[in-house]
Order: sequence, then structure tokens, then C-alpha cells
Amino acid sequence: MMRQIVLDTETTGLEPEQGHRIIEIGCVELVDRRLTGNNFHQFLQPEREIDAGAIEVHGITNEFLADKPKFCDVAQDFVAYVRGAELIIHNAPFDVGFLDHELKLMQDPQRIDTLCAVTDTLVMAKKMHPGQRNSLDALCKRYDIDNSHRELHGALLDAEILADVYLMMTGGQAALVLDDALGQQGGDESAADNIRRLAADRPPLKVIQAVESELEAHQRQLEAMGETCVWHKQP
Repeated sequence: MMRQIVLDTETTGLEPEQGHRIIEIGCVELVDRRLTGNNFHQFLQPEREIDAGAIEVHGITNEFLADKPKFCDVAQDFVAYVRGAELIIHNAPFDVGFLDHELKLMQDPQRIDTLCAVTDTLVMAKKMHPGQRNSLDALCKRYDIDNSHRELHGALLDAEILADVYLMMTGGQAALVLDDALGQQGGDESAADNIRRLAADRPPLKVIQAVESELEAHQRQLEAMGETCVWHKQP
């Protein structure tokens, strides 16, 4: 079983070294590349004021957090939730740095990298799309993922969006929808009832052959790609 946790945080500011703290943790669980619904979400009282610039980004106010638990109150549950999983984070040094800082304030010797493996989707995206914008919004646009409901940053919402982005970056849909039908309907016999058969007397598919000018253009494109092009190796 492969267990992955897509994680995001919101904070009072940008630098834990300057005393900034986590105010929201959002986690989405994937097991064997499937969303399980076993999420972890918590707003936190940071014991300090939130920078005005940070409020403009995520919209979380000091007043809203006044009655929320502190990190130390939820740390045990959080550590148990992520332990042994692979964390999927966009710009991982930021979130991991804040989580390590919170653990350090508790005088907890554990660090995130001792609890979990960490995969940074920003590093992945830069390798896959060099020289392009690789923010979460840019990746949503590139992979045609709807994030129109994302007016402000939010840890759980961003984790849910990042889960969709990560699955697309690493191969898209993990299994055919038919797999779900099999599980829900109790086996091959009932699933077979839902298979739509094509009519035997259906008209044949129309085949459009490339014209000479298109074949020549295709050949020029292959030659421009050089000898490493796999098309040159076709028998």
C-alpha cells in the first residue's frame, strides 16, 4: 500500500526565524493514488499577530483564530497522521521549515524528514516544464484543472487542488472507472451488464489519409528533431 499525504499550510508571515507561526494545516490522503477522504484539517492559534500582508493572501484574521487550539494541542494527532507517509508539498522547504519550527518550539526532537519522505512538486514541475511558470495556479491552467473557486489561499483547499495537479503530473487517472464499478456492484457479472456494446451493423470508421504535402511536412519535422527522435528508429 502506497500512502501519500498532500499537505499545505498557511502562516502568520514568511519566516519562522522571525517568530512567525502556522495558523492552518490542510492534508489530503491518497492511498494507491486514490483519494480516501481521510483528511486532516486544523486552524491554529499562533500566539502572535498575523502580518497584514499574510491576511491579504489567505484572509484568516486574528479574531477568527482567537478560540482555536495551539499547535501543541494537535501535534500528537498530526504526527500520528503523517508518520510513515510520503508528503507531497508544493515548495516543500517553506512548509517543512515551519513544521520543524513548531516541533522545535515544543522541544520535540522529531523533524518532518524523520517522520516522512517528502516530495516537492515545485521541483518536479521545474524539471518537467523548465523556463515556465510553475505556481499552483499556473499548473492548474496547464493541466486544465478548475480552480475558479480559489479566490484566497487556504491550506485544505490548496492541498485538494495540489492532489489533482500531482496526479496529473505523475500519470493522470490511476485506474479505469470500470474498476470502481466492479467494486461497487460486486464483481464481473454485474459490471458486465453495464458494458455498452457497439452495434454489429454500425458504419465503418472514416479513415482520412495524409496528403503528400502533409507527409513532406511531417518528414521535415522529424529531420529537424535529429537522430534521437524515436520515429527514426521505427522499422
